[in-house]
Amino acid sequence: MNDQVATISHTKDTLIDLAIRFGPRLFTALAILVVGLFLGGWVSRWFEQFLGRRDLDPPLRLLLSRIAWALCVLLFALMALQNLGVELLPLLAGLGVIGAGVALATQGVLSNMVAGLSIIFAKPFRVGEYIAIAGVEGLVESVTLFNTTLGHVDHSRVVVPNRKVVGEILHNYGRIRQVEVSVGVAYDSDMAGVIGVIRAALEANARVLREPQPVVQPMQFGDSAVSIAVRPWVAVEDQVTATGEIHTAVLAALRARGVVMPPPQREVRLVGAPA
Repeated sequence: MNDQVATISHTKDTLIDLAIRFGPRLFTALAILVVGLFLGGWVSRWFEQFLGRRDLDPPLRLLLSRIAWALCVLLFALMALQNLGVELLPLLAGLGVIGAGVALATQGVLSNMVAGLSIIFAKPFRVGEYIAIAGVEGLVESVTLFNTTLGHVDHSRVVVPNRKVVGEILHNYGRIRQVEVSVGVAYDSDMAGVIGVIRAALEANARVLREPQPVVQPMQFGDSAVSIAVRPWVAVEDQVTATGEIHTAVLAALRARGVVMPPPQREVRLVGAPA
């Protein structure tokens, strides 16, 4: 019983001695970390606002602001460790070894990060542009270090890992899309008049852009009609709606003009059959 009491008393004295010796240092180190986190957040927000007044893409601004936050927090973390009396050189060497092991274990994540940096600095596309890549397409909503998020026309989201973006064939439509409409008219139609009617229908649509000018011209000689290509440009977000409106307007305008739009037909003759 006396031994147990002596052990408890010795442990208590040891803890009190450690608290007296290292308590102020530990408290100071925690205070330094708290100040570093607070100051890092303030520096990050200020830096992001400063970069917002420059002509920089949102992904690049976000990356630089996060780097500023990480550097500020790292600086205060080193100050806290130094206040605790930790030798920094052996610690950095150990972190280097651990970092090498983590790098080997997370090759996919690191490849996404490297690809993300390549996208952010090379700028093959920007936020707000419509692209087709890796078998998917959509409006670029965000670009981070690890993935690119696309907004699809059906209001869904497509998240593409950045390593799938770099090295693939990229089709960047920009911020406008070309609507593809084809209409067939009879061979004896007044082509100049038909083209004029279609152009008037396009000009009446507020979604159709004036520049670049819409393409309206004969495209193909079919079996029973001449196909006319109608290729106006619209904003990316208006493509689906504008396609339906253009079909409706062109059909109504040609019907009002009395233009014949013959359905597909084929004449079959039987050789040697009785009259």
